[in-house]
Amino acid sequence: MASAAEQLAANINFSSLTKSEDLKKRLWFTLGALIVYRLGSYIPIPGIDTNEVAKFAAQNASGILGWVNGLAGGALGRLAIFALNIMPYISASIIMQLMTTVSPHLEALKKEGESGRKKINQYTRYGTVLLAALQAYGIAVGLEGRGGLVIDPGPFFIATTVITLTGGTVFLMWLGEQITARGIGNGTSLIIFSGIVANLPAAVAGMLELGRKGLMSPFLIMAILIMAIAVVAFIVFFERAQRRLLIQYPKRQVGMRVTQAESSHLPLKLNTSGVIPPIFASSLLLLPLTVANFSAGKGPDWLNQATALLGHGKPLFLILYAALIVFFCFFYTSIMFNTKETADNLKKSGGFILGIRPGDQTAEYLDRILTRITVIGAIYIVIICLIPELLVAYSGIPFYFGGTSLLIVVTVTLDTVSQIQGHLLSQQYEKLMKKANLRGGRK
Repeated sequence: MASAAEQLAANINFSSLTKSEDLKKRLWFTLGALIVYRLGSYIPIPGIDTNEVAKFAAQNASGILGWVNGLAGGALGRLAIFALNIMPYISASIIMQLMTTVSPHLEALKKEGESGRKKINQYTRYGTVLLAALQAYGIAVGLEGRGGLVIDPGPFFIATTVITLTGGTVFLMWLGEQITARGIGNGTSLIIFSGIVANLPAAVAGMLELGRKGLMSPFLIMAILIMAIAVVAFIVFFERAQRRLLIQYPKRQVGMRVTQAESSHLPLKLNTSGVIPPIFASSLLLLPLTVANFSAGKGPDWLNQATALLGHGKPLFLILYAALIVFFCFFYTSIMFNTKETADNLKKSGGFILGIRPGDQTAEYLDRILTRITVIGAIYIVIICLIPELLVAYSGIPFYFGGTSLLIVVTVTLDTVSQIQGHLLSQQYEKLMKKANLRGGRK
């Protein structure tokens, strides 16, 4: 079976893509949905002075506002209706995943299968609306606190801003689900991906303009481009790397039928946590800088000192950034991959690892292996994020060349290509089955 699947995968090429009508419809739907998202990122919320907002965004480009603005494709800097982007939905999803490990009710729902998953998804939507409303209220109040940004401050502006931004997030949540169901999958990831990629040409043009004006040396520009290519290759290598554990299934008798002994593999990804660790680490470290920017230097002394120590490229920032990435790598991996549950599922299906007793010993063995590969994965993410961070701090290159953005772009690209290959593989498999049935009917 594995060899047949490999042969099918090897036969997938561009010609098979053009012949697949269903896949072409999915691709066109995905493209149309992303175009709608990009158009919405240019429609400003009512009641703001767009010129003053642009100046304010430029002044706060180094804080969490600039970081989130990069993920939102510039929508936050323009205070567009999609300014919050899909981030409240991602935060609500992560919170629900955390809650399933501590709440017996949610853990029971998770084990109910499809019906439980639908209920958890519904709770996630409610959480998204709540988080989006709170963030929108905070943005509205913050805008009113900065003179000149709001044309007519007051309760009406706050209400319209909360409704508009919350509605934009809910629409993007729905749009991401539609892309996942009717497009090529990974709807939420593709929305973030398109926001980053949309601003890449402007970032490259801006860097070349700095070189033309003599503010950046040609050698530095070439070094940055080479670094970006090397980082992409590095990410591709490690994102595709996995530890494959051999699983044995003994000979079994089901009724009058005897199944032969089989073997398969349990793949353990080197980077199980994905892009969550650098996103969370960056958010926590940039929070003091953002608060200081909103207070316009009038905050307490400890906040100003913390802001100075946590600037981009500062030693304390780099140390805390690396430590938080490592912490979230282990923390999120423990949530995403439950070794005890995996060991129990293997035991129920009759599978076992050679030399390891099923049950608790298998869970301990999986935990030991997962810990070792997570160490490598955490070091890999730290390297990916710290090297570009130093370049951003000391050379003034745009955010889009940062490690987090490149990590998101490359991982989403790999996942999307895998989704397309999966669609083509399933269609080719169906064609082979139909031909086999026709031959069997003729005989």
